[in-house]
Amino acid sequence: MTTHPSTAQQGVGPLLRAWREQRRVSQLELALRADSSARHISFVETGRSRPSEEMVLRLAEHLDVPVRERNALLLAAGYAPRYPETPLDDPALGALREGIERLIGGYEPYPALVVDARYDVVAANRGIMALVDGVAPALLEAPLNAMRLALHPEGLAPRIRNLRAWRGHLLEQMERQIALHRSEPLRALYEEVAAYPVPDEDPAGEPAEPVPYFALPLRIEHEGRTLSFISSISTFNTPMDVTVAELAVETLLPADPATAKYLQAAIS
Repeated sequence: MTTHPSTAQQGVGPLLRAWREQRRVSQLELALRADSSARHISFVETGRSRPSEEMVLRLAEHLDVPVRERNALLLAAGYAPRYPETPLDDPALGALREGIERLIGGYEPYPALVVDARYDVVAANRGIMALVDGVAPALLEAPLNAMRLALHPEGLAPRIRNLRAWRGHLLEQMERQIALHRSEPLRALYEEVAAYPVPDEDPAGEPAEPVPYFALPLRIEHEGRTLSFISSISTFNTPMDVTVAELAVETLLPADPATAKYLQAAIS
């Protein structure tokens, strides 16, 4: 994601202070975490002291700054970016792509997909493609965006039985990502999908005897029946590349035996 030009010109001190305040960490607490002193942290934030490259990376780690923004901090401090951004189709990431395809393929017949930081779909298995069958063709054109697909009135939204609750979950998820990454493109996407029309009531009410789910389910109509899923999202540990850091694997676990049985029969 792109760092706003105005923030990149502020210098590393104000940027670090902004990240610290966003994480609600005091100068003293950050100093203790980073084996430094509150005085030194104060000097760095006010520009009285130029942090070393190691210190920038150490502070960024303890503030849980995303990899892309760590590069921005290094640039603002006068150092070269540390983390490359390798295109996903680059031969260097061939093993990663193969592993992703094997992972989501092995999850079939249950749906699974991989998205980047803007929720563009970079890989999807047959379970996902079965669910999106029949939506507006324009929404299936590259780059296929998971949020548009889910919330657009010509996408999956009319089929989602608990649309209002699921929409709220997705928007909250995007809000957390915006706070974490400070991405203007992601904010623009959020404003777009949040403006999509929402019915006063869900397409269909909850079942007469609600199922005791252990997490908010996605309840979606498919070929005349309602399927229920629980969503799980995973990311890569300690990534050293911006592209890899921003990938997320989402799997949809059947939330009831009827959904599992149907998918096992329908997708083989």
